[in-house]
Formats: sequence, structure tokens, C-alpha cells
Amino acid sequence: MSRIFITGSTDGLGLAAARTLISEGHEVVLHARSRERAAAVSETSAAALGLVIGDLASTEANRSIAEQVNAIGRMDAVIHNAGIYLERSRGETPEGHARTLAVNTLAPYLLTAWITRPERLIYLSSGMHRSGASALDDIDWKKRPWSASQAYSESKLYIATLAAAIARRWPDVLSNAVDPGWVPTKMGGAGAPDDLEMGHLTQTWLATSDEGAARVSGGYWYHRQQREAAAEVNDAGFQDALVEKLAELTGIRLFETGGRAQ
Repeated sequence: MSRIFITGSTDGLGLAAARTLISEGHEVVLHARSRERAAAVSETSAAALGLVIGDLASTEANRSIAEQVNAIGRMDAVIHNAGIYLERSRGETPEGHARTLAVNTLAPYLLTAWITRPERLIYLSSGMHRSGASALDDIDWKKRPWSASQAYSESKLYIATLAAAIARRWPDVLSNAVDPGWVPTKMGGAGAPDDLEMGHLTQTWLATSDEGAARVSGGYWYHRQQREAAAEVNDAGFQDALVEKLAELTGIRLFETGGRAQ
């Protein structure tokens, strides 16, 4: 039996993953953006080990989420599932960041730094990461005209790269990125063509399986098969430059001497 925390687990892939893991006998900690969202999954939360609340767009809320999780106990795995898709405008978080960057990239980065380190980390990326730009001078969209699709693609390039950087820097952790496919969730839309079940079963498998195929690190996965990610993802120089940029934006340095977060 494993203990797993899943961000964004009140609907879509996150909720499907939570229900699957609970049915398999694992201890699951759910996450909701608000108390209203939490109330919508009262049946599932009753069967879960716990439920934490906080808006991933806020640094302060991310700190609270991490504290709530750590108070429950050390997780065996964390699935960074939550994300937002095509935002109509840049938006602005309490810290002044673009919402897409904040939720899709900065929040997983901060939670990775603040949640007691688990044995396994799973980050949801997207096939759209291949359209992400490798230039890092304006990742927060303060200079460029807003492009919802490009911002999403870049955020998913960054999260796949973060997963690979952690695999390289923390050899005691199994860190992987997953492309769940274009699945029929609220985000993907009812007409999405990919398999919703396989969309979440890859995450649950990587989080809990003792099969040799699942006990790897640094992979980019699609439907339980490793795929080749964009070249930047496995480029150590790009990884280091990105992590340095994220540290600059958040004030939190993930990798210190000995691999400990600040």
C-alpha cells in the first residue's frame, strides 16, 4: 500500500486517478482549489486519507498546501496533475505571474521544494510541449503579446524538463513526466479522441507499481510507453538554465549542495 498526493483531484484525470488508487487499497490525499470544489467530491474524499485545499496560482497557498500535506505524513508518491489550458489573457497571480505559468510550472516547482521528498514524482506534461520555445528570457509573458496556446505549450515543456532535471539531480527519487493524451475531460473537451482510462492509468502505475518497467526515472511517458521528448527536455544545460530561472521567479532554490531545497 502506498500513500499518494494528487494535485487537482476534484475532476478529470486527477479524480479518476484518485478513485483508481483508492479502489486498489492505496491511501490517497486529494487536493481541491477551494472548499466549494472539495464539496463536489465528498463521496471520494470520505474514502481518502485526507484532502487539502489551496489555489495553485498563489505562492502563499502553495506553501499552505505543502504544510497540509506534510502534516498528514510523508508521501510515497506525488502526482502533479493540476493544470490550466487556454487562458484568454495573461492574468495575474498575487505575485504578478502569468496564471498559466504559475499553475502549470511554478506550483509544481514550489510543491516539489516544500513537500517532504517522496520516492516517486510524476508530472503531467503534454504533447504540445514540443511546440514550446526554448528561450527563457520572457517565460512570464511580461514583454510578448499574449498567446494562450504558446504559453500552455511552454509551460508543459518546462514541467517535462523539470521532471528530467530532478531525475538527474536526485538519484534517490523516481521522477517522470507523462503525456496523458488528448482525453475527454473538462479541459480536453467531449470530442477529444484519446483513451481517458489510459490517460490516468499511466500515472497510477508509475506512482505505485513495483514492475521493473515502472521503476525508472527521467522518462517521458504516453500510455505506459516511453516516448522521445523534445530535445530540450534532456539537455542538461537547458535544465539548469530553467531551474535557475524558476528559482529567480520564486525566490526558492530547488537544488542546493547535497540536493536539498532551500
